[in-house]
Amino acid sequence: MQLPIISLDETPSLPQAGTGPQTNSKGTYAFVSLGCPKNLVDSERMLGTLSEEGYSLVPNAEGADFVVINTCGFIDSAREESKSVIREMLQLKSHGGTRGVIVAGCLPERMGGALLEEIPEIDHVMGVFSREEIGKVADRMIGGAREQREVFRPAPIRAMDDRLRLRVTPKHFAYLKISEGCDRTCTFCAIPKMRGKHITKPIEMVVQEARELAADGVKELILVAQDTTYYGLDLYGRVRLAELLREVEKVEGIQWIRLMYLYPIHFTDELIDTIAGSGKILPYLDLPLQHINDTMLRRMQRRTNRSATVELLDKLQDRIANLTIRTTFITGFPGETDAQFEELCQFVDEGRFARLGAFTYSFEPGTPAVRLPDHLPEDVKAARRDRLMEIQQPHAFAFADQWIGYELDAVLDRKIDDQTWLGRCFFDAPDIDANVFVTGENLRAGQMIPVEIMARDGYDLRAVAIPNEAESSIGE
Repeated sequence: MQLPIISLDETPSLPQAGTGPQTNSKGTYAFVSLGCPKNLVDSERMLGTLSEEGYSLVPNAEGADFVVINTCGFIDSAREESKSVIREMLQLKSHGGTRGVIVAGCLPERMGGALLEEIPEIDHVMGVFSREEIGKVADRMIGGAREQREVFRPAPIRAMDDRLRLRVTPKHFAYLKISEGCDRTCTFCAIPKMRGKHITKPIEMVVQEARELAADGVKELILVAQDTTYYGLDLYGRVRLAELLREVEKVEGIQWIRLMYLYPIHFTDELIDTIAGSGKILPYLDLPLQHINDTMLRRMQRRTNRSATVELLDKLQDRIANLTIRTTFITGFPGETDAQFEELCQFVDEGRFARLGAFTYSFEPGTPAVRLPDHLPEDVKAARRDRLMEIQQPHAFAFADQWIGYELDAVLDRKIDDQTWLGRCFFDAPDIDANVFVTGENLRAGQMIPVEIMARDGYDLRAVAIPNEAESSIGE
């Protein structure tokens, strides 16, 4: 198993007002961050805190004084991955490779004290909302304290401040969390149990963070939340995502603004017009729909229906030029009939989506969906997922093919070999979408350069840098 050990050797971006690893440090630690970009922001905040507290990050767990694992607890497969990493680090500890293991994040938050009961060799566990106390927990770890091994705090009533992070994304892009928690009651989802109610981060706080990130070299800002379109409703009494975007647009240095996790409710005309008329907000919308059949949507408690979804999609595609929509669907939700699944297949086959992910329904203890009748066998859920992806594949290929011969801007994320770089165009979010493999000379990470799309390679594209025009850089 290849662990996602965070290393400053790979992504050396220091917090805006902090220091790097200390010469006279309290100790060394390795860090493993699992899960979604929202979890990564928490990891970066803990890294920044540990750096400020005088601890030194090292690239390998072997030989570190301790290891911090920021876990995911969303679905069963994520929990099993988290536990596998925990056990691997504990095995390293048992052989003297490290002195201790601290487990943080969503898995402890979801399991509570049961995690230490299941894996008692863990030294300390921390919930999602105790992340600011990582320095104190590290002090106890280094000092050999065995008391107060669990640190859990209630969900905050105000948004947490994510500034002073030790960023581990490439220098030219960063995730910016605009809210925490979720007020939705989707029957399949345990996120509100782990992340609490929706709490909007005030506009001025988001803008200040965006300015600090821009000063640190960020040019592509990826806005994330559990429910992005809900932004502002709890704090201001109305949704204010459009207003937030207009303020973030004013931040000097930011060139791309990418929107993720847009729930298909509260998508106002003002928001659509703001996106359509922007020179910075990318025509890329991550819009998880989960299903299209009305009965399934009611059982999922999505608070929308097919008619409203189609109306929204038509409006978005009519009013936002060159729009790319990413979505996700769940197959095999309890009670999903053959006819309801066929309706979903036909909807996907209409070819509305450039990017699509399909996931089998995960039985999640503590969620309302577990009490629903007519749960489906795993093989049926998996077969339906595979068929949905087979239906989507030619549409994804056709989307890629349409760009062959066109000149587009691409941002270069990292070098593959002497002449090939891994890049992305506006329709590619990092890590979850396709890539553009760019060949050319005198290129560097963080550049935004014009490229000519030459061919499709599976879901990816291949391109060549256009000569004499590769001097602009979003990494400078």
